[in-house]
Order: sequence, then structure tokens, then C-alpha cells
Amino acid sequence: MSASTRSPKLRVATYNIRKSIGTDRRRRPERVLAVLRELDADVVAVQEVDRRFGDRSTALPPEVIAEETGYMPVRFGIRPESLGWHGNMLLVRRDTEVMSTQRIELPALEPRGAVLADLRVGGTAVRVIGMHLGLLGLWRKRQARAVLMCLEALEDPLPTVMMGDLNEWVMDGGCLKLFARHHHVAAPGPSFHSRRPMAALDRIITSLDLRVEAAGVHLSPKSRVASDHLPVWADIVPAGPTAAAERHHVAQSPLI
Repeated sequence: MSASTRSPKLRVATYNIRKSIGTDRRRRPERVLAVLRELDADVVAVQEVDRRFGDRSTALPPEVIAEETGYMPVRFGIRPESLGWHGNMLLVRRDTEVMSTQRIELPALEPRGAVLADLRVGGTAVRVIGMHLGLLGLWRKRQARAVLMCLEALEDPLPTVMMGDLNEWVMDGGCLKLFARHHHVAAPGPSFHSRRPMAALDRIITSLDLRVEAAGVHLSPKSRVASDHLPVWADIVPAGPTAAAERHHVAQSPLI
């Protein structure tokens, strides 16, 4: 579908690909790419896209992404061999306009970060943040605050989607409570472990001027083996003038 005729509905997804290592402990990027084709999302936040040590080379080579999918990577890496920022990267459809990008430092005992991009997808402007929060609850809350403060500091507000592996095992507490103060927190379903999903670690969060029409976990024979996480997705649409007014009211109140 061309950019001029595409519906204002956007499909977003988030996927921790575990550096392309599947549940059989084999590194097979082609399996991850096959799952991405199945998802058919407009924007995908990817976690653990780069190897952790050495030159931090990407586990999804950009030339292979170009050959095997309809996506292009939004580059955040500071090393030539890397695509991501602390493993976080965004994939977008090739006709997407990338208006601006930003790397976000997150407080942590171990290296953590998030990535932000302002995009124009099929005529719709949206701000997307991809993140991978820490394993310790206290640090997850600090990292959530850092992401929210970064959003608050931006001069031009846009409809916003935040998504990623939040590592939050509590269903409605912890860092999720902070995000829920001024945003909608979708619960697509259990996404970890991919062979027997029990924990909803992967989440999609939207600003109040967006509405989640549908959301779910992408479960298929390929996604069960490509990573230890299943991807989650959401279809989002503008929420209407009432929600926009609510967002304006929230913007005038203290963030946290």
C-alpha cells in the first residue's frame, strides 16, 4: 500500500531477539527475519540486536534486512559494526520518513539505554521509543523515570509509543505504575519464555491521544524457536479530540 493511501492505523511491535540465538542455542538471523515478515508491522522496536562484547557487531546485518524484508533499520549505533544503542534498534518500512533520532542514557548498574525516533509513517507523525529495562526493580523505576523525563523535556509533543522488554514481572506495579500515570499501558499477553509463555515482560505503552484497537502476542512455529521472547504487537489509531484535551491537561501537571 502506498504512503498516500495507507490507513491512519499503525501496527507497532516489539521483539527481543536475543542476538538471533534461538531456543536451540543456535544463532540463526534468518529465523528472526522470517518472524519479522510474519509480523508485518509498520514499526518494530528490537532489543538485543547487537552482540554484547567485542566490536558489538549486529546480529541482523543491514544488507540482509534489506534483502529479506521490507524494513530498513534506524541506525543508533556509535560503532560501524553496530546498529543499536545498548542493543536497542528500530525497524521501519522503507517508505517511512525518519525526521529525527536520539539516544537516551538510562541509569543502571549495567549498561542500559533507550532509543527515540520521530517518524512519519504513511502521512502520520509519531514518536517511538524502544527500550530494554534492567533486571532489578529499583533500577527499572529509575530508568522509567529517565525515559519519561526525556519525553517531558522535548519541545514539540507528538503522539508517542514506548515499547520494549521491560523485565517487569509484576502485572500492574513496579515501573508499569510510573508509565501508567500519564499513558496507556497495553498488556498484549505473556511473551516469555517463548516455549512456554508465562510472563508479560514485553509491553507497548501509548500517549493518551492514541488508542490501542487490538493487541496480542505473535505465536507461530517460527517465533517459538527464533528467540526466547515472543514478539508482541498492537494496532493503534488516533484517540480523538477528547483524549487530545486530556493529554494537554496531563502535560500541565507534574510528571512524577
